[in-house]
Amino acid sequence: MSPVFPMLTVLSMFYYMCLRRRARTATRGEMNSRRAIESNTRALPINAEIVQYAKEVLDFSSHYGSENSMSYTMWNLAGIPNVYPSSGDFTQTAVFRTYGTWWDHCPSARLPFKRTPPTFCSQDYVELAFEEPVYPTAVHILETYHPGAVVRILACSANPYSQNPPAEVRWEILWSEAPTKVNSPQARQFTPCIKQINFPTNLIRLEVNSSLLDYYTELDAVVLHGVKERPMLSLKTSMIDMNDIDEDEDDEKYGCGMDALNKQFNAVTLREWPTNGYFDKLPYELIQLILSHLTVPDLCRLAQTCKLLYQHCCDPLQYIHLSLQPYWARINDTSLEYLQSRCTLIQWLNLSWTGNRGAISVSGFSRFLKVCGSELVRLELSCGHFLNETCLEVITELCPNLQELNLSSCDKIPPQAFNHIAKVGSLKRLILYRTKVEQTALLSILNFCSELQHLSLGSCVMIEDYDLIASMMGAKCKKLRSLDLWRCKNITESGIAELASGCQLLEELDLGWCPTLQSSTGCFTNLARKLPNLQKLFLTANRSVCDTDIEELAANCTHLRQLDILGTRMVSPASLRRLLESCKDLSLLDVSFCSQIDNRVVLELNANFPNVFIKKSFTQ
Repeated sequence: MSPVFPMLTVLSMFYYMCLRRRARTATRGEMNSRRAIESNTRALPINAEIVQYAKEVLDFSSHYGSENSMSYTMWNLAGIPNVYPSSGDFTQTAVFRTYGTWWDHCPSARLPFKRTPPTFCSQDYVELAFEEPVYPTAVHILETYHPGAVVRILACSANPYSQNPPAEVRWEILWSEAPTKVNSPQARQFTPCIKQINFPTNLIRLEVNSSLLDYYTELDAVVLHGVKERPMLSLKTSMIDMNDIDEDEDDEKYGCGMDALNKQFNAVTLREWPTNGYFDKLPYELIQLILSHLTVPDLCRLAQTCKLLYQHCCDPLQYIHLSLQPYWARINDTSLEYLQSRCTLIQWLNLSWTGNRGAISVSGFSRFLKVCGSELVRLELSCGHFLNETCLEVITELCPNLQELNLSSCDKIPPQAFNHIAKVGSLKRLILYRTKVEQTALLSILNFCSELQHLSLGSCVMIEDYDLIASMMGAKCKKLRSLDLWRCKNITESGIAELASGCQLLEELDLGWCPTLQSSTGCFTNLARKLPNLQKLFLTANRSVCDTDIEELAANCTHLRQLDILGTRMVSPASLRRLLESCKDLSLLDVSFCSQIDNRVVLELNANFPNVFIKKSFTQ
């Protein structure tokens, strides 16, 4: 028996050393599953927690405010709280452009892309930089009005203040959840339970979905808690919590980043089988129909099962409509290269949010369109900061059938580049929200793109004379159905008259925050009389709107569905009653900050017209 005990002692020491080594490698993030979650972790006392507010707002998809002020803009998220813990509508907060489902039920609404994963529901985003890179331990979001819009929090490995850009930029999801309805509009501190990551970060991204909200969500500040050194793990409790392994873990384990998936797509070795079972009895078209319900990563997985399904998954007919926006963090030049052979028949392509921080190059984008652009009808490029003049030139040359182009918030494109868009005479929809398009380029576009039906020029601050633009629309764009002039700074009654006379098919018109329009000139009365098809009219923050304007709308625009007269001081309850009685289809009426419309009036109108959502905002 004596030789046995030394052997047991040696084995015990060896086992102890293995455990120690495993604990160290887990600490350094060198385990095979780099996203393993250890339960009951304990940080070393010397690793003090750092608490910091956002230093800077780096990027965002939209905001309610103007490009030339701080009111209701995303830039309010930088620094300490301005409002919290107060509740209500405050100009010092960050507010996104939309809320609810109203924007999905108006003439300018776009058809959704199929194959969007059910887990991706983000509509807007904002990226925040912090002073010190840390391993996050908590993220606090201070919401001051109508909370509940945040659906995803991500961390980036790239340091925005580093002089040396990293070879690889990684994004990790700290927390995500489906949109939830929060019953109270009151302020709250939202602190979700976040996942630990194995790299320090000072770049946090919030993604929001406001579809369940009754009004605009307002954010005041974001607080990042973290430690400089990665937390050490207790040896005794180094265990993997199987409940924390989700689909995202599986995606990385099986190489479901888009580039890895496409590499597998091409390189997979398929085993030979004598038959394909019941699939041999199914018509080719039926299999195609079944596969059309799969997401792109699922198609890539399925392609590895057998040659028959590989053939189906590579069929260009599966990629007629393709949205890569849900995978924005993983899309790069390699991804586009591997998708080229499958996208030769593509008609709808969504590359919104993709390609930033060098992920997609101009040459990579150009190569993809050279192969896949000939049949493109719809191209979504919102927030594509890799785009430059060469990209727009390539689009206009290689996409002759293009009808819809979305360049929303592509604020890095130089002004002269927009001249190329005039070459696409088939355009029916053009979204230039928050771009640097200038007057000369826009006049050229309007002159040559006479088929335009939907045009968004919201927050285009470099246009000097909107009256001239409106006059050109009235002369050339007779088919215009929706027009967004949100926060255009200098349109007058003259431009409105030209617009109303020439574009009588208009069903949607956004004149929110246009300070140079005055009701006393008769501009709104003129609109109501000449545009009987109006379904949506936003006159937000125009304090001159009066009873006469409302009564003209009631008499002439009986198809009206959405009306925003926030901030007017001259509209009475009586004119609103006449409007509601006349416009049977009205579903949204925003009377926030209308001095003559108090809460008692709103309650009365709600009781008499229960099918209309009447919004009355407040400030405490």
